[in-house]
Amino acid sequence: MKLLPFLAAAALSVGFVATSFAAITPDKLDGVKVVTAEQARDLQAKGAPMVDTRVPAEYAEKTVKGAVSVPYKEKSAKDAGFDRKVDSFDLGKLPADKAAPVVMFCNAGECWKSYKAAAVARDAGYKQVYWFRGGMPEWSAKGLPTQ
Repeated sequence: MKLLPFLAAAALSVGFVATSFAAITPDKLDGVKVVTAEQARDLQAKGAPMVDTRVPAEYAEKTVKGAVSVPYKEKSAKDAGFDRKVDSFDLGKLPADKAAPVVMFCNAGECWKSYKAAAVARDAGYKQVYWFRGGMPEWSAKGLPTQ
């Protein structure tokens, strides 16, 4: 009988780990190129907009120097098969030229906003969508310029 509480606790722990693991963004996104901080910086230097998909308060606190704020408002699950119909992302704030490069970022890891924004942009016909998966944590760790 003493084993039952232990097994229940173990099952809960395993469930928690599995749930936490599932919340991590995938390593890749079909039709979108994943880039490092240095690659994102180089794309920005060539004119690609850096799109901060985080909430406005995070953008105001600290962002990539020169980034534009286009918040991805998510209500969908943090999952590759997310339901974009319940989310909101203003594609009108992206370049009008769908052949132009665009770089999406957020807070990396468990932040799905840039992953989802990149998928939505790709599906809307953008041809050069870049996903800076490492986001602000990687940018800051590399000592790259912020505002």
